[in-house]
Amino acid sequence: MTNSATQTGGGSPDRDIYSVSRLNQTARKLLEQGLPRIWLEGELSNIARPSSGHLYFTLKDDKAQIRGAMFRSRNQLLRFKLEEGMQVLVRAKISLYEPRGDYQLIAENMEEAGDGVLQRAYEALKLKLEKEGLFETGNKQPLPPLPNRIGVITSPSGAAIRDVVSVLQRRFPAIPILIYPVPVQGKDAGRDIAAMIKTASRRNECDVLVLTRGGGSLEDLWAFNEEIVARAIFDCSIPLVSAVGHEVDFTIADFVSDRRAPTPSVAAELVSPDQDEWLAQISALQTRIGRHIQQDFIDRRQRLDWLNKRLQLRHPGQYLRQQVQRLDEFEQRIRLSIQSNFSNLQSSLHEKLARLRQATPGHRISRYGLQQRGLVQRMNTSMSTFLLGRKRQLASACRTLDAVSPLATLERGYAIVTLPASKKIIRKTSDIKVGEQIETRLTDGRLLCTVDKTLKT
Repeated sequence: MTNSATQTGGGSPDRDIYSVSRLNQTARKLLEQGLPRIWLEGELSNIARPSSGHLYFTLKDDKAQIRGAMFRSRNQLLRFKLEEGMQVLVRAKISLYEPRGDYQLIAENMEEAGDGVLQRAYEALKLKLEKEGLFETGNKQPLPPLPNRIGVITSPSGAAIRDVVSVLQRRFPAIPILIYPVPVQGKDAGRDIAAMIKTASRRNECDVLVLTRGGGSLEDLWAFNEEIVARAIFDCSIPLVSAVGHEVDFTIADFVSDRRAPTPSVAAELVSPDQDEWLAQISALQTRIGRHIQQDFIDRRQRLDWLNKRLQLRHPGQYLRQQVQRLDEFEQRIRLSIQSNFSNLQSSLHEKLARLRQATPGHRISRYGLQQRGLVQRMNTSMSTFLLGRKRQLASACRTLDAVSPLATLERGYAIVTLPASKKIIRKTSDIKVGEQIETRLTDGRLLCTVDKTLKT
């Protein structure tokens, strides 16, 4: 077939006749050049990866579907694994697959829909704020140990506020709670949360703030991942604790806040002291203060006593008492001097009387009598000494005699061995034979023995 004018039957000679291939080529050009590149969202199915490296798939929703292709040079840039049923966003141009006459998508880019998009936005903002220093530890404010008032920024109807209030009432019910109501989910929630944080910071009614909500999906928690909220937290002049979602959930607000709590209940524990611990500390302080006061009282009483003593020492009455004491001492010294003189005179009189008695004849007679008795005593002592010496000499001679006596030797455990018949003393083993009888003399008697055996020493 040609595209030249051809006359057939009753047809018009000016009619153009297209071949199927030409029609598909024309349609493909019209689709590719006439329609701009578009973003489509749908569910992946019929995923195919032939050996060529190209990617073929079907993108569908609940009412329609369309075939698609992503060439090798493009699908190698994908940062996630394609799976059947996955929701994706596809940037593609509309084209026509000429062999089948089906129009299709030529995908240039593909990313996860829903949480996937949000996750990439989350990572991008996190990296940006981290580079700016919003997460630096040096920028974080310390939490007050005993706040006068605690502010809670959250939804007044959510479960998080009930958990926070319950914990605060249990731990330290004396601390008042101020609730800043704000929506925590929805299109404008991020803007409202940021505005409420700024309001709380401007009013400065609380010593610490808790930004919280319950768990949910990444989309549910997205308000806490918005940049406006992060910067409001960073600019807040009041220490702020973030407790968004469950323990495994991390939001941008968690990284910017001064402290992050895994749950609302833990956040309440972070910002409130333990009443029992404070009562115990107060009791300990009362005890220490009481001891300090008692010790201070003792010290002051001792100082008062010392001052009283100093005052007494400088009192005129004390001077008079000292003079009276000196007068008493003078009186005592005079009395002692009189007594000493009297004693000396008395001693002199006794000495003269003694000399007078010595000069009388009676005294000389008494002295000679004493000398005679002394001579008699000396004679008796000399005789006793002489007799005692003689007795000692006799005893020494007796001991010498006993030392050489055979009987003394027997007393020391020795024995005299003789022959019974001849009374010959046996001195050597050769003087006796085995089987002969011997007589052994001891200190208190004799033994008649038979020699069984002789031994050499």
